[in-house]
Amino acid sequence: MWLLQWPIRALILLLVTALPLGVEMSSFGTALLSAVVIGLLGTVLIWPLKLILGPVWAVTSVAGLISPVSFLFNWLITVILFGLAAWLIDGFRLRNGFVSAILGAIAYSVLSTVALRALGLADVDFTRAALIS
Repeated sequence: MWLLQWPIRALILLLVTALPLGVEMSSFGTALLSAVVIGLLGTVLIWPLKLILGPVWAVTSVAGLISPVSFLFNWLITVILFGLAAWLIDGFRLRNGFVSAILGAIAYSVLSTVALRALGLADVDFTRAALIS
C-alpha cells in the first residue's frame, strides 16, 4: 500500500510548496525522496520522541484523560518529523523555520489524509499517523 501512496505523497508535498507557507522543494525527485524520508523518520523516531515527550504529555494531559493535549503532542511530533526531513534533505527548505514546519506539516497531513481517503488508498488520521503511514 505504501508504494501506491508514495508518489501521491510526493505530489502533495509539491502542492504544499505552492501554498504561501514558506515550504520550498527544488524538484519532484526531491519530493519523492522527502516522502520516503518522512515515512522512515516516523517509523524510526516515533518511539524515542514519545519517550522524550512522554513525561510532559503525562503531566499536561493527566495521563491521557485530556484528549486535546494528546492531539497537540501528536502534532508536535508531526512538526518535528517534517522539520527534521527538511533539515536532512538538500532541496527541501523551510524558509521561515519553525513556523514553516508547523504550517507545512499541518497542510501535508490534512491534504494527505483527504487525498488518500478520496482515492481509497488508506484509512489515516489527521495527526502524525497521516504523515508517516
